[in-house]
Amino acid sequence: MWDDFDEEEDAWDEDDESSFRKEHEKIYKHPLMKKAKDILALTRALVGSLDEARRELYGSIMLQDAMLISSKFAAAESTSDFVSKMEKAVFIKVHAKNLNGMTYQLAMEETHAEEHLELLRASIEEYRKLFIEWIKSLNPNEKTDDGWGIFTKN
Repeated sequence: MWDDFDEEEDAWDEDDESSFRKEHEKIYKHPLMKKAKDILALTRALVGSLDEARRELYGSIMLQDAMLISSKFAAAESTSDFVSKMEKAVFIKVHAKNLNGMTYQLAMEETHAEEHLELLRASIEEYRKLFIEWIKSLNPNEKTDDGWGIFTKN
């Protein structure tokens, strides 16, 4: 089965490596990715300071939301297709809003000083503003109809 694979034909060359590095740099130096990493760091700090019961209850949800913000952005930036980008944008928005909402739950339970929760909220708000600018920059003409009818109407 694997004998049919011809390494020479599909070899990874220097142009591929260069292209990969440029794409990687474009994504990871983008202001949205940098802010997403800040959000993840703040979330880790908050979750790390929760008591065991709350960490078990909220920790994985909060960390998942924070991690998906950056991973969905990376996925969106890896394609030129508008429909795919917008699908990922919706996920980003939902996870950012969920994470922001969790800060109010933690505030109600008085788990952290309000200033600590406000740091995460402020970071999410900064992300939201950058996100809006990013959405405006997307080209709606570069799209492929995937058959589901979302984001395909002009």
